[in-house]
Amino acid sequence: MAAFSREEVLAYHKGGKVGVRLPKELKTKEDLCLAYTPGVAQAVKAIAEKPSAVYDCTAKPNLVAVVSDGTAILGLGDLGAAASIPVMEGKAVLFKSFGDVDAWPVPLAHCRQEGKDTGKTDPQRVIAAVMALAPQYGGVNLEDIAAPACFEIEDTLDAALDIPVFHDDQWGTAVIALSGVMNYAELAGKKLSDLKIVMNGAGAAGIRICEMCKAAGVQDITMCDTKGTIRLDRTDLNPYKRKHAVATDKLTLKEALVGADVFIGVSAANVLTGEDVKKMAGFPAIFAMANPDPEIDPAEAAKALEGRRYIMVTGRSDYPNQINNVLGFPYLFRGALDVRARTINKEMKVAAANALAMLARKPVPEEVQRLYPDETLVFGDGYIIPKPFDRRLFVEVSYAVAEAAVKSGVAQAEVDLVAYRAALEERNRARA
Repeated sequence: MAAFSREEVLAYHKGGKVGVRLPKELKTKEDLCLAYTPGVAQAVKAIAEKPSAVYDCTAKPNLVAVVSDGTAILGLGDLGAAASIPVMEGKAVLFKSFGDVDAWPVPLAHCRQEGKDTGKTDPQRVIAAVMALAPQYGGVNLEDIAAPACFEIEDTLDAALDIPVFHDDQWGTAVIALSGVMNYAELAGKKLSDLKIVMNGAGAAGIRICEMCKAAGVQDITMCDTKGTIRLDRTDLNPYKRKHAVATDKLTLKEALVGADVFIGVSAANVLTGEDVKKMAGFPAIFAMANPDPEIDPAEAAKALEGRRYIMVTGRSDYPNQINNVLGFPYLFRGALDVRARTINKEMKVAAANALAMLARKPVPEEVQRLYPDETLVFGDGYIIPKPFDRRLFVEVSYAVAEAAVKSGVAQAEVDLVAYRAALEERNRARA
């Protein structure tokens, strides 16, 4: 942000960042009759007679609602539904630019708990609102909703609706982080099941990262929150933390980190020191993803680990190995929408992470390398995660997600996967 003044940013956002694009012309009286009355009645009758016709007669199959109550906006906190709109518009722009998915901001007000001034979300109000608007949309992307309400909201909606419901703050970060962990294991010559991982931060993202790592095969994970390690003997854990509690005599993050292969942070700035990372395994991976300031400054980590091989990952675009959710959600929805998946399940998420990991191991096209002249984009310690502007993501990740949906039985459309991949490649060429 140092490169832009407040005035420049506000000028860019003036008038908003989204609008309506009309895929059908309306230039003649015949067009008007087809678009609205009397012709539209035929489309109405078709859907009334056969509800699945909504996927043939409306924008639903490629339209995602970007829903927020504004209780956890970026790193800014609870600022309300109206303040969330620039972020939700931005999310819609990313959906369209990267995944060719139409998306629309849906900020929800009046979703707080009655009789309380805590600002806490009432999960049932958000659930009711999304259930009411769901008929128009092919998918729902939940965004910037505070924990723990976000867990109940996503789980309930996912079970109740036959369209994908995905909380990106939970799963988006988890998918990208898992791809990085996969590639660290590859470079370290270890199996995922051999890794010792210590996490700091047990909110929405932290819980889901833990679940994703376990789903992929990691067995040894110790989570920490502001009170220390999440242990079986603690009595203050909510159900989501309790699920990942472990038997350990390590009471603090610093104690747990000794000998760890991987540190994953989704917490707060400067919770680690150089002395802490020195005590990790011989070839450590440090995923310091707090924004804007990571759990340890990369320069401090480099100084502490001078002469040792290590991997540094952050959530920032000005360092290599950025965990950026735009690598995931556009393509998770692209693949899910294309096969009319009723959900985005663990199999689809792990498939997306694996596709990202495998793409980072391939030679990088020259046009991508030109966008990052100060980095050497060759698979290794400084490059384990693809770059957002790598156009191959559109095909590789979308296809992996769609394939996993078909194989896991959640796709509602009949899909020829060979033809689908060819169609993605053609579509990607047309978008170039």
